Amino acid sequence: MSSSLPPEAYGAALATLPGMGPARLAALLARWAPDEAWARVLARRTVADPAVVAACRPDPAAVAAIWASAAARVDPSTVWAAHRKAGVAVAIEGAPQYPAALAGDHEAPAVLFLKGAEGGLTGRRVAVVGTRRCTRYGADVARQLGRDLAAAGVTVVSGLALGIDGAAHEGALAARAAPPVAVVGSGLDVVYPRRHARLWAEVAASGVLLSEAPLGARPEPWRFPVRNRVIAALAEVVVVVESPSRGGSLHTVDAAVARDRPVMAVPGSVRSPASELPNALLAEGCAPARDALDVLSLLGISSVAAVAGRGDDDPRPPPDDDSRTVLDALGGEPATFDDLVTRSGLAPGPASLALARLEEQGWVAGDRGWWHRAAAPSGGRWR
Repeated sequence: MSSSLPPEAYGAALATLPGMGPARLAALLARWAPDEAWARVLARRTVADPAVVAACRPDPAAVAAIWASAAARVDPSTVWAAHRKAGVAVAIEGAPQYPAALAGDHEAPAVLFLKGAEGGLTGRRVAVVGTRRCTRYGADVARQLGRDLAAAGVTVVSGLALGIDGAAHEGALAARAAPPVAVVGSGLDVVYPRRHARLWAEVAASGVLLSEAPLGARPEPWRFPVRNRVIAALAEVVVVVESPSRGGSLHTVDAAVARDRPVMAVPGSVRSPASELPNALLAEGCAPARDALDVLSLLGISSVAAVAGRGDDDPRPPPDDDSRTVLDALGGEPATFDDLVTRSGLAPGPASLALARLEEQGWVAGDRGWWHRAAAPSGGRWR
């Protein structure tokens, strides 16, 4: 099929078809060039290839009919123009502009959509992942880890989801150093979650957004487990901050293990459901990620910036006697005010005043009646 359109235009058009997931698209483009694959879709001739038939089970003929009907209403030149106008690049596996970090992966996206500065895909990369329903402790850890890794020149890869993902990207952006990379589960013009619209724009401005979905694609639930394999494929190390035992982070862990990527875990309270997966990973022998230095050590990187962020230059004022007593009573796990009164031996009045001072100075933070230590602004271990 001759055309003045580039192969990427047909790759983008194929990605818009209903039911066109990563495996089906990969099967099509492994067999035919994008323009020929498009012609075969229009003619309902895709069922001629056994690999495509296998990817389209249980009813390949029905899938071919749906594709042909949809393709008849799609103009590849219009799809191509829309992506160019939106500033979204389209990369096809095997083409020179395809990210080298994903080339050769056994589940590499056949078509990839990118927005931003692609330089973030060429440096050292660490994925920081975890649950959307994180604790304040988990968010603090992810934010600090993202900041310290970025300050050391390491690109932070995550999924821009609520919770751990967003906190890690906030930290990476705050460092104003290595560009962050986000792998999302919708078209690059469909911001999800909406609460991260500002964060989404900032990552696109200073780093890069990636997706397997074309413009206009909604954040359908099935897209998120499959995008986690891309996060794992991009990363040299995957760090799990917080996640329940069967949370979405497990997909990323499994994908990392399948690719021989090291997995690290942030230690958490044995009483916290949010720390079930990382604590289980530690019990299975994964390395602990107590701070960025642990991660950098696994990468074989020595960084003055990371050492400086270890916590020796904590800008917070030292606690007074009562405040130190309350802080020591708090320890490393969340506690209620009544717990702190009992543990510290202070009367409720002095304990309340000490807790208020600690919160004002940034030593502790409250969350729905529970108190926990806050991460140091300049870094340090999470104790």
